[in-house]
Amino acid sequence: MFKEAQSHVLIDGLAFPEAPRWRNDRLWFTDQHARQIRWVDLNGQSGILAEMNDLPGGLGWLPDGTLLVVAMTSRCLYRVSEETFELYADLSSLASFHCNDMLVDTQGRAYVGNFGYDLHGGAEVAPAELIMVQPDGHASVVACDLIFPNGMTMTPNGELLVAETFAHRLSAFTVARNGQLSGRRTWAELGGATPDGICLDAEGAVWVASPGSGDVLRIREGGEIIERVAPVGTPYACLLGDPDRKLLFMLTAETDDPVDAARLRSGRIEIHTVAVAGAGLP
Repeated sequence: MFKEAQSHVLIDGLAFPEAPRWRNDRLWFTDQHARQIRWVDLNGQSGILAEMNDLPGGLGWLPDGTLLVVAMTSRCLYRVSEETFELYADLSSLASFHCNDMLVDTQGRAYVGNFGYDLHGGAEVAPAELIMVQPDGHASVVACDLIFPNGMTMTPNGELLVAETFAHRLSAFTVARNGQLSGRRTWAELGGATPDGICLDAEGAVWVASPGSGDVLRIREGGEIIERVAPVGTPYACLLGDPDRKLLFMLTAETDDPVDAARLRSGRIEIHTVAVAGAGLP
């Protein structure tokens, strides 16, 4: 029997929070359908770093401290400096549909997923690519045939874990010294869960935000569920942050529909303290 727990709301009134990252004593995230890059501290004080003309997706920092953000519909990656955006990489010729989440590794390589098909337009599920952007901005496809590649984490032993949301699984890749991926395998089959955002802990378990089942699950390799947190809203992303990485941040909303999310402002950042600290990236 796995452990069960409830969450507490840190802030609310957001449209659709996504892509959480912990840096400089703040949680940074994108409020996707409000088109904002935002932050919140542990006291619930929140602010806006920048507003975009596109939907902001994944966030990540280069080794020199430069912030990158995914522009979802234009399928581009931008450098962010306060309110200015500088094109870093154009992925429109490589990505099948809207770009989505991103992981930036310690070498400054950015891994970017995409939808693969028009999710909100009702299109049939289609496979997508995982794109790697080198520190010089050169982009290439490093994995194909993923079903809605979404949240990612990098393990200490050099594996990239990718949530394939509508394949109901986590997949693992070996990362070469040059960032190329190989040795794809299934890390966990998740049954009815739909893995969106994910994060890794120091025992090698993965926390999975599952909007399809409405909970955040701690899962061992192979698929065993060992803990479950029930948030107030539907969870789309999660991260182990704060100085000791034992605070589980859960980003939730009542809907992911672009129009309804912007109108309802039902997005929340919810928190729950866990026993095992976070590990790996992001």
